[in-house]
Amino acid sequence: MTEGIKIICQNKKARHEYHLEDRFEAGLSLLGTEVKALRDGRANLIDSFAEFEGGEAFLYNCHINHYTPAHQFNHHPTRKRKLLMHKAEIERLIGKTRERGTSLIPLKLYFVRGRVKVELALAQGKKLHDKRETLKRKEAEREMSRAIKSFNR
Repeated sequence: MTEGIKIICQNKKARHEYHLEDRFEAGLSLLGTEVKALRDGRANLIDSFAEFEGGEAFLYNCHINHYTPAHQFNHHPTRKRKLLMHKAEIERLIGKTRERGTSLIPLKLYFVRGRVKVELALAQGKKLHDKRETLKRKEAEREMSRAIKSFNR
């Protein structure tokens, strides 16, 4: 873990559900109550994704819980949030996500020097047999490491 980075939440399911290709970092345009809720670690990235509208990138279905002390002025938990990226980067990603089966998935939310950042990845969905193959490979690696560990004792 790098100095100055505080991870808020991760999308662990994404590594199981998708083949991850390129990774990108983007800022998030947030309200004050959202930032305070994120400082408490109240976020969930499962089922969230990024899409493009009118040359801008937006994050959908990112669930940031209400900040309870701000009861009257709270935000909607799953509203769409603008991603802050360079225009050239957005145009390049628009071209890549137009390919069949490719989408932009958030992997983690974190603070860098007081600013909220999101790590995005270009991803292609795995088929059921790919998921099974990945699980078999992981299990085989675990058994090999256990065997080596017990042999070294």
